[in-house]
Amino acid sequence: MKVKFVLMSLLAAGILISCGGKKKEEVTTDIVTNSNTANGESSEKVAAITFDEMVYDFGEAIEGQVVEHTFKFKNTGENDLIIFDAKGSCGCTVPDYPKTPIKPGSTGEIKVKFDTNGKKERQEKTVTITANTQPNITTLTIKGFVKSNEKK
Repeated sequence: MKVKFVLMSLLAAGILISCGGKKKEEVTTDIVTNSNTANGESSEKVAAITFDEMVYDFGEAIEGQVVEHTFKFKNTGENDLIIFDAKGSCGCTVPDYPKTPIKPGSTGEIKVKFDTNGKKERQEKTVTITANTQPNITTLTIKGFVKSNEKK
């Protein structure tokens, strides 16, 4: 067990060391070691993401429709906001998010598409956002009721 841990640690260190040179507009590993994203005890300035809304209720949709919604946000922190990833809770929920840093005071959007095909009744899906914020995980929700498209 200890040998496996040591090997994994050496492999991780080797990967970090081998990623030396910086390019313009490149996200660095500095953000990973930033204690603000780990425990919030550092006095360094951090990014903060503030959404206009965290939950979107689409009401009712007919099965087979694709429901779309744009979650708008602002970087209310004091450092560039970098969104590393945004993932839907299932393959039917697909987010599109900014891949470039958002300056303090600037705004952005995360567009979410929810495909209701094969979904019926009450639905609640989430999008998990990973960013250089404290905490580093933010969850958005899209919910509503999907009516069957079957004719009776």
